[in-house]
Amino acid sequence: MNFNEIPEFSKEFKDKAKKYLSLSRDLDMFKRVVSEVPSGNGKHFTIITIYNDIKIIKARLFCEYLSKSSLRIIYSYKKQENLIEFLELYFKGDKENENRERIKDYLKSIKKV
Repeated sequence: MNFNEIPEFSKEFKDKAKKYLSLSRDLDMFKRVVSEVPSGNGKHFTIITIYNDIKIIKARLFCEYLSKSSLRIIYSYKKQENLIEFLELYFKGDKENENRERIKDYLKSIKKV
């Protein structure tokens, strides 16, 4: 499985990694999980939308630093390319839902390619 991230995700990750010191390890663990089951399974994964063969998925990213809470991570899974692209990372306590505009913009950028 290949991984990529959009610039907005990179910035969010960098900001959160300063606050949640285990975040790099937590993301590595998450990558191992989604490498095995890219669409996830169970109640901690929700498919937000499907466009052609691309799934946009929201999942809980368990953070060791947040012992009883978790972050939310939004990613796309492109089956044909064997690629997961991270789109957004947020703490549920700071923000209720994912950034729908970012997802729309991401899908528009894919349509152009």
